[in-house]
Amino acid sequence: MASVMTCSSIGLRAHVWLLFVLLPVVLVVLLPGVHGGKKFSAVFMFGDSIVDPGNNNHRLTEAKANFPPYGQDFPGGVATGRFSNGKVPGDFLASKLGVKELLPPYLGGDLQLNDLLTGVAFPSGGSGYDPLTSTLSNAMSSADQLELFRDYKEKLTALVGEEEMARVLSQAFFFTAMGSNDILNNYFTLPLRRKEYDLPSYVDFLVSSAINFTTTLNDMGAKTIGFVGVPPLGCCPSQITLGGSPSRECDPLRNQASELFNSKMSKEIDRLNAERNVYGSKFAYVDIYYNVLDLILNPALYGFKEVSEGCCGSTVLDAAIFIAYHSACPNAIDYIFWDGFHPTEKAYDIVVDKLIQQSTQYLM
Repeated sequence: MASVMTCSSIGLRAHVWLLFVLLPVVLVVLLPGVHGGKKFSAVFMFGDSIVDPGNNNHRLTEAKANFPPYGQDFPGGVATGRFSNGKVPGDFLASKLGVKELLPPYLGGDLQLNDLLTGVAFPSGGSGYDPLTSTLSNAMSSADQLELFRDYKEKLTALVGEEEMARVLSQAFFFTAMGSNDILNNYFTLPLRRKEYDLPSYVDFLVSSAINFTTTLNDMGAKTIGFVGVPPLGCCPSQITLGGSPSRECDPLRNQASELFNSKMSKEIDRLNAERNVYGSKFAYVDIYYNVLDLILNPALYGFKEVSEGCCGSTVLDAAIFIAYHSACPNAIDYIFWDGFHPTEKAYDIVVDKLIQQSTQYLM
């Protein structure tokens, strides 16, 4: 028997069809912070070369990347000072959180009002929580970065007033990503701190410094702060080379140091949440260790072919100014690491996706 379709049944089906079409859109609007949603109006970044978009460009330091082959895959093929072949985590975080496509450096650029309203990056390549770390590389220390943030607040206040400045900070997501240079440079490569501390004691010192940085940032107006741990440092190509593994395996001692730092920081972030959440502040420990390690252990799953060599080399000197004008690496898409220390744009993109998924409770 042929079915009879009435006007009411057509209308019902139309409404059902519209529901399925519009539901995803409604969810994105009601659940901001996921891809396409927009809970946060600004993103701010602090850290080292992993997230430095060019603050070191005009600084007298070896830790800079404003020359080829850096930036070969950045829009326009421009070497902006980002330590990769393209974009870095701050860019992807700002983009995936629906704020803007690129997170600009606070220094050296012609920043417009909209740049200031939607967030900037204060990191400095070579920096760390240990003041000695930045001294060794002539980078801006973590304390210097907080001073830049103070300067930013004064500049924005002069432009839009105290109330609007406070609103921007209260609706922003702050990220900090440091610690790698402290562990690698101060403790392993140039063992200056090893003369004063055993590894657990030095990690305790770093954790205490990192917590002081985080609470100071909170006291300066940052309400939502994501603390990014350190990656498996023993798996960086330069550290594999230093570790001496003939089979190019990750160095276990450097990875143990990374895990120890991350474990202690995670517990301290939990403590901060318990103490300061009552004041409307949120702190998120964001794991990067196992996200990067997953890429290394399962490269084919993510489309990578090379896990232990850097596209531009795999020693301590295969990074920053030491590879200035190194020939381009056309198959960077096959590599997890761009140079001896820093991942490729593709690896960053994948890892930031994972970080956002894990931070859903803070993004919604």
